[in-house]
Amino acid sequence: MQAQWSIESTYAWIKLTGNFTFEGHRQFKEATTAVLAAKGVETIEINFAKVDYLDSAALGMLLLLNERAGERRIVLTEATGTVRAVLDIANFGKLFEIR
Repeated sequence: MQAQWSIESTYAWIKLTGNFTFEGHRQFKEATTAVLAAKGVETIEINFAKVDYLDSAALGMLLLLNERAGERRIVLTEATGTVRAVLDIANFGKLFEIR
């Protein structure tokens, strides 16, 4: 998995590519650490447009990000198919804004 990130003012984007599994934890942590360290970021968008699969480790990584984010808003975007189904089954819509 690849995780590319960018920041513009108070908004940060993390675009994931590939299967979001335990094997991608290092890339995900590097991206999230970078955006959490940036001053003034209020919203972090995780883009799933190019993710075809995620496992329970990925769900755990998202939960850890939610804890580390504090007052920052986490938005999950462009999750479709199996990825969206897994997020829905895990009731992530109660913890995150999903678009």
